[in-house]
Amino acid sequence: MTNTTSKTRLAALFAASLVLAGCSGGIGYTLSNLNPFSRGEPVTSPATADSAAEETSVNKYLWFAALDVLNFLPVESADPFTGVIEFGYGTPPGGNRAYRATVVISDGALEARVLSVSLSTRNGSASEATRKAVEDAILDRARQLRIADRGL
Repeated sequence: MTNTTSKTRLAALFAASLVLAGCSGGIGYTLSNLNPFSRGEPVTSPATADSAAEETSVNKYLWFAALDVLNFLPVESADPFTGVIEFGYGTPPGGNRAYRATVVISDGALEARVLSVSLSTRNGSASEATRKAVEDAILDRARQLRIADRGL
């Protein structure tokens, strides 16, 4: 093998390893860890410099239901390791008021206690009735998704 060919192969191998390292989420993570909804198992969150990794479990039905119910809002950030989805301002179909939302799913159970929705408008907080209606819609949609998934 010539020197140029080995350098080219070495460069290609290095580039491929960088791409794969970027996809894996870091050392010690597999693709199944990046998708917490693959088997409903707890996911190990990335460790920070000051603390050890913590196990966090997010209910996949609540996660997808929140994205489905609030699909008119742009997703600003979504972290399946912590269960936090932040939405930007958007107007619901047929509405005239823009809303912004933050959804927190704190456990792997399909229960109301693990879901927290924060809604605001450009003028301040949304009404408690509106917030509760969104929470109920997410819970209803999550139950529908679970039933459809199980074939019940």
